[in-house]
Amino acid sequence: MLLTGRRHPVARRLLFGTAVALPAAFLPLALPMAGAAPARPDLAALVTLKDIQPHLAAFQEIADYNGGNRAAGRAGYDVSVRYVTGRLKRIGFSPKVQKFTYPYWRERSHATFARTAPSKASYKREVDFLTLAYSGSGDVTAPAAAVDVPAKGEGTSGCEAGDFKGFAKGSIALVQRGTCTFAVKAARAKAAGASAVVIFNKPGEKGPVNGTLSKPAAIPVVGPTHAVGAALVKAARKGGVKLRVRTDAVHGRRTSANVIADTRQGRADNVVVVGAHLDSVPAGPGINDNGTGAATLLAIAAKIKELGKDGLRNRVRFAWWGAEEEGLQGSEQYLRSLPAAQRERIALNLNFDMLGSPNGTRGVYDGDHSTGTGTQAPAGSGAIERMFRQYFKGRRLPVTESQFNGRSDYGPFIERGIPAGGMDTGAEGVKTAAEAKAFGGRAGKAYDPCYHAKCDRLRNVNLKMLASNADGVAHVLQHLARTTVAVNGGARRAPALDGAYEPLWQGPYLVR
Repeated sequence: MLLTGRRHPVARRLLFGTAVALPAAFLPLALPMAGAAPARPDLAALVTLKDIQPHLAAFQEIADYNGGNRAAGRAGYDVSVRYVTGRLKRIGFSPKVQKFTYPYWRERSHATFARTAPSKASYKREVDFLTLAYSGSGDVTAPAAAVDVPAKGEGTSGCEAGDFKGFAKGSIALVQRGTCTFAVKAARAKAAGASAVVIFNKPGEKGPVNGTLSKPAAIPVVGPTHAVGAALVKAARKGGVKLRVRTDAVHGRRTSANVIADTRQGRADNVVVVGAHLDSVPAGPGINDNGTGAATLLAIAAKIKELGKDGLRNRVRFAWWGAEEEGLQGSEQYLRSLPAAQRERIALNLNFDMLGSPNGTRGVYDGDHSTGTGTQAPAGSGAIERMFRQYFKGRRLPVTESQFNGRSDYGPFIERGIPAGGMDTGAEGVKTAAEAKAFGGRAGKAYDPCYHAKCDRLRNVNLKMLASNADGVAHVLQHLARTTVAVNGGARRAPALDGAYEPLWQGPYLVR
């Protein structure tokens, strides 16, 4: 995810209440009575914080000696892959390193966005505007023209070819974010002869647009705040407004890799895929984001064989995804590479991205869509959410609901109709007073003040939060390794997709 420092609120609803009666699979494991069959192993008890911390320290050391980060396409990531594969081999797995290429885009120098007439004004990068990922390069000074900007609300500015009727070729298009993707808006503008595109934020949304065009564009595209855009539209309608848009970017393809490791036991036709992204952003070592998820999976993998044949009735596939911060590239490439018959063997996906935010909350993905926000996940996702909620209620630990919005590696699974679930503890969003009362920490401050920054180091991890979350991860995974009946009836079926999946995010970038 790009370093923006901007807030993108995520719907998170606090869940409270007394502990509910739990199914037998979720009750604490008691000591066996004399002559009774031995109790099942408890994976949550077997995996401790002391098992996780050495992996976090290793990721920190790898970053420190490899340019300060573990970003995809860089040395720190390659060494992280070697570390994970080495640890997996040591504990009895036969990991596979799946290499792939992905589209790469970076700004070579900071962009310029300014009004040159009738009066002059320069806008500040990251505060007033951002360059959209996959923007083309160029230095354009030209008249600005508003394109179907609504008087109020979101609207469909720039979504239809007819919006550009009468648009003067060579002008800079002013369009408002809303309804369709940024890629569609930019393509429509380019087809109408625009020399650059300014896609400003919609009403009620703070900050500039941190978006992506998903593939390279031929012209510069920037995303200012709503306030900046609305003021330019008002002036442009009076005539005489000229803007300068200068972008300097490079794009191409790079190579990264996923690490995949299956348990030796369990049904090959009903696979539980549990994943976490392994890469950081270039700005820092990424210990909370997402060393915490990657390290937790390594610790669980080391103990999962203790469940035995009865506990591993379903195959568990551990995955460390590459290039998540480049737009979920690793998980997307993995699923795209699988033949349809193999995709249909995947029972569900569990995803863990940021488990120890220092000012965090205990966020469980909203599988039943009870918040009414984000994407409605495939059937079975609500059952996964309930498993997490019941476990934490049994321990009298509060949780919030995090929306499925496309910000992490569950996205490609949901898109293909595969049930999903998981946890996070918050990124650049700001903690509410109610959350501070429930979880501690400081209201009005970011869940992770070092999100996508150089300071995302070992000291940035809330170890107490990480420990309790790791317990929940292990507990739910143990249940699903034994049975997925609550999620898919115990047998995977090809989903009937309706094509309605419309993520708001593609990893770190907004898409619409």
